[in-house]
Amino acid sequence: MSALTITRREAPPRTVWALEQAGVPTLLARLFAARGVKSADELDDGLARLLPPATLAGAADAAKRLADAIERRERICIVADYDCDGATACAVAIRGLALLGMPREALAYVVPDRAVHGYGLTPAIVDLAAAQRPALLLTVDNGIASLEGVAHARAQGIAVLVTDHHLPAQQDGRVVLPEADVIVNPNQPGCGFASKNLAGVGVMFYVLLALRGELRERGAFSAESQPRLDALLDLVALGTVADVVRLDANNRRLVAQGLRRIRAGRLHAGLAALFAAAGRDARRASAFDFGFALGPRINAAGRLADMTLGIECLLTDDAAHAAELAKTLDGINRERRELESGMREQAEAMLEALMPKGDAPAALAIFDEGFHEGVVGIVAARLKDRVHRPTFVFARGQDGLLKGSGRSIPGFHLRDALDLVSKRHPGLLRRFGGHAMAAGATLAEAGLPTFAAAFEQVARESLDAATLARTLLTDGPLEPAQFDAATVRALDAQVWGQAFEPPVFCDEVEIVSQRLVGERHLKLAVRHGGALRDAIWFGRSEPLGARARLAYRLSVDEFNGRERVQMVIEGCDEAR
Repeated sequence: MSALTITRREAPPRTVWALEQAGVPTLLARLFAARGVKSADELDDGLARLLPPATLAGAADAAKRLADAIERRERICIVADYDCDGATACAVAIRGLALLGMPREALAYVVPDRAVHGYGLTPAIVDLAAAQRPALLLTVDNGIASLEGVAHARAQGIAVLVTDHHLPAQQDGRVVLPEADVIVNPNQPGCGFASKNLAGVGVMFYVLLALRGELRERGAFSAESQPRLDALLDLVALGTVADVVRLDANNRRLVAQGLRRIRAGRLHAGLAALFAAAGRDARRASAFDFGFALGPRINAAGRLADMTLGIECLLTDDAAHAAELAKTLDGINRERRELESGMREQAEAMLEALMPKGDAPAALAIFDEGFHEGVVGIVAARLKDRVHRPTFVFARGQDGLLKGSGRSIPGFHLRDALDLVSKRHPGLLRRFGGHAMAAGATLAEAGLPTFAAAFEQVARESLDAATLARTLLTDGPLEPAQFDAATVRALDAQVWGQAFEPPVFCDEVEIVSQRLVGERHLKLAVRHGGALRDAIWFGRSEPLGARARLAYRLSVDEFNGRERVQMVIEGCDEAR
């Protein structure tokens, strides 16, 4: 584990005061100001405050093409992705188009098998979709880099509408877009949409908003009788959080609206079944549930089995069938956790061999014959967290090539790094793509040493000591009077996530007692603010000294009808 430095977020006093004057409670005002919120208007999560669909390039053209398809009763095949964002986007597309007048029997979908087809709208997936005899292919959460797949579809006379949020492909240093009939993507050149952080499911939801407006203009319904698309927001919220996109103000509104519906019991049968399978209470739903309970169960299907299971769970309105599918997904997720545990242990052993003196290289690339392609991204994230270095983990695909998934640290754009590696070593990477913080790459096994050296070289050139230092941002001390269940509930009611991180407090405490539970978790009693507090540090077995400065989250345990607030420790500076 790299050394940890605990620092405090700055909350501008003037902004805190302004938020307080607008009625925001003092603690929340401090937390919001430290995360860049400048006025109470940014905290208004009403649907009327969503960015208008008209500003999303391509949305109006997509609406016209889909409205034509509805009027002509054309058959549409949705091409989904095999992660939670892709699954929710597919479900939102099918449910939304049906709400807006497309007969359900005219809608079909296909989703690639990760191991067989790879990612995106490949020619093989086009051929699979063509068996449904569609007039239109509608991609969700993919397609922006599918140059060959789009060309293959159009050569067969099938129209293509791409909805995506990933970065476009580049050739010879310039952006290249597929020759689709319509492209909707906030990250395409020339798009003036104010948020570049929509998830794939968010893009699809915006297309439906534009389509509803187009159909209203055509007289399909009035403003008073138009279908209520907010019924889809529980799915939009799940996909947005699970895809770990930045929770800017617009995304926070989408997630907040979805959570509101779920807490009120107005959620789809599949989500209700997933909450039950995960042992979570939907009436107290939080973004944490999306990211750590529901999302992983959907993603497990795409990693180890068939994402059709996840999509069908989100599409069914039959509670009993949803419960069966959720139970199956829960079982797959348990298998995923076991597989991940073994892979992580193996990867950490390999990591030790790369760090004979305890110093990690600037970037890591690891492969083992026993690694599973569906879990490499999770293992890469675990290693990245441990050593605070950009990390790629590879597994052998069915075609014999190495399929890698990478995770990065702040200050190092992973996709741009891959682009630089490909320029310096033409032909080394068969395929690559992704984002700043997560990306994928495919190469031959013989090229792995070259890739590892080139990847590390790019990292050495762009990462300085400050970027490589592991830093934990906190929100400073918590007043002893606020250490209660009411504070936890107030915090849990907010939308936290990527780039709007949940609160982590920091206080110096006296260690009163400590013991191991479950062989690898440190259970403590600490004195904080003159009171005795419960604390737990998951994954830590080494004891602490007599005093320590703890960085911690707050959580509530319920046992025998009693609530107990505890610290969940994220890190510490032990007092010298």
